[in-house]
This record gives sequence, C-alpha cells and structure tokens, in this order.
Amino acid sequence: MIAAGNFFADLPDASGDEITQVLAAFPGARIERIVSRGQASPPGFWYDQAWTEWVIVLSGAAELLIEGEDAPRRLGPGDYLEIPAHVRHRVAWTDPGQATLWLAVQGQ
Repeated sequence: MIAAGNFFADLPDASGDEITQVLAAFPGARIERIVSRGQASPPGFWYDQAWTEWVIVLSGAAELLIEGEDAPRRLGPGDYLEIPAHVRHRVAWTDPGQATLWLAVQGQ
C-alpha cells in the first residue's frame, strides 16, 4: 500500500499538550510529525535517547537546550539539528502564538 498525505493538513490542536504522530515506520527508523504550541520540557527533565534523532522545524519556532551548552539553540523554519544517541537535551520553549511543526526522523 502507498501512503500519502499533506504534512500541513489536518493539524491537531496542540494548545494543551504537544502531539506526536508517527507518519512512517521502517526497520531501523521512524518518521514523526510533532505539533507544539507553547510546550516545553518539564523542569529538570532531559531526553536521553538510545537512538540518533534528526529534527527540522518546518513552521513556528522553538528553542532546544543541549546539556553542557550555555544557551538554547533557537530553531525557526528550515533549521535542523542532528542529536546523537545519549546527548541529553530538552525543549526550552516553543512559540505559544502559533503551532510549531517539527519533522523528526529517529534511527532505532
């Protein structure tokens, strides 16, 4: 079966919680659409994933803090980041005034 769609269509309401939707999964990789609107990682929480993750912001804005860096990295449309496995990171901020759309590719 061939899957098709539009990344920007039928956006869920993320005003309460960030929403992650798996768009495709293959042996060794997963592709997700993440919709954020004003969310951030809880205080003291750090992602420490066993896989490499590549993310790009397609609309909106976000700030990601990488452990050991002095300031969050600001991401806007077109900005991407590859986060190696076990590099601790957190979402410091997402734009509360509009949806931030992320495309995430995770290696398993």
